[in-house]
Amino acid sequence: MTVTRTTVALTLLAALLLAMPFFVGSYVLSVLIVCLFAAYLGQSWNIMMGFAGQLSLGHALYVGLGAYASAALFVRLGVLPWVGIAAGVVLATLAGAIIAALSFRFAVTGVYFALLTIAFDELTRVLFDHFAWVGGSAGLFLPVTTFAREDVLHLRGSPVMFYYLLLALAAAALLLSRVLLRRRIGFYWLAIREDEAAAEALGIDAFRYKLAAVTLSAALTAVAGGITAFYDNNLYPDNLFSTARSVEIIAAPIIGGTGTLFGPIVGAFLLTGLGEVLTNLGAIFGVPGLKQWLYGASLVAIVMLQPAGVWPWLAARLGLSEGKR
Repeated sequence: MTVTRTTVALTLLAALLLAMPFFVGSYVLSVLIVCLFAAYLGQSWNIMMGFAGQLSLGHALYVGLGAYASAALFVRLGVLPWVGIAAGVVLATLAGAIIAALSFRFAVTGVYFALLTIAFDELTRVLFDHFAWVGGSAGLFLPVTTFAREDVLHLRGSPVMFYYLLLALAAAALLLSRVLLRRRIGFYWLAIREDEAAAEALGIDAFRYKLAAVTLSAALTAVAGGITAFYDNNLYPDNLFSTARSVEIIAAPIIGGTGTLFGPIVGAFLLTGLGEVLTNLGAIFGVPGLKQWLYGASLVAIVMLQPAGVWPWLAARLGLSEGKR
């Protein structure tokens, strides 16, 4: 079997990420955890938009549903976190199915579908803001115990545990995306993305496959929401369901390369690292708003110079095989 340059690069990257906690401090580890959160969420959103061409600007909805379902069941009823996460996945899948069915059945597509996702996200935020059982606007707080041991079953442990858990989730999402793209459903998604009318003329059930993309993306996103709840230990509707969180989710795959396998990962590490560097520069120079100005200018420069994303350009320069599908 021929060992390709891509295989070597992936092996080295996996080894580096596995070894990271042994060589970095707590601050860098926390930044890496944020990177992995962003990478996983970006891959989840990429299935819906990058592969199937359905733009969602309210993806924080599924993060919030996954987080609140798992946390509330744990705090109020003592349900195991993973059972609560499964409940959150079901709830998010149902929400995604409702939004998709209403939209696609009545031909609400494109920018109007994107606006509808924002509307549902905002409506849910307002509802949870007045939902006393989950804390309402005052927030929901999880009991924090000492991290004497790593307890994956109850999601109680050190940041290192969460780092490896998120690394496994990000790798699983990458593998799932690769498998889907090589199956019939992946080719159907790409056909719908490029020309839905032509795809339907060829006999593809666009409604069915778009619905599958939305619900799968929602389910995967809800898993990250559940992990977020037990990592942060506090939940607020204005934070979890915020439009800013939705923008953060979509920024990584857009900057990295929408429709690619590795674009969301590259974008997540690039944007998170850039944000931390600019934050430190702002603190050093003491200039108010310096981070926001430089961050915005950097994003504009990336979009203008590499509109297809950083990863396709980087892959071509390094001679790696995966580009845009």
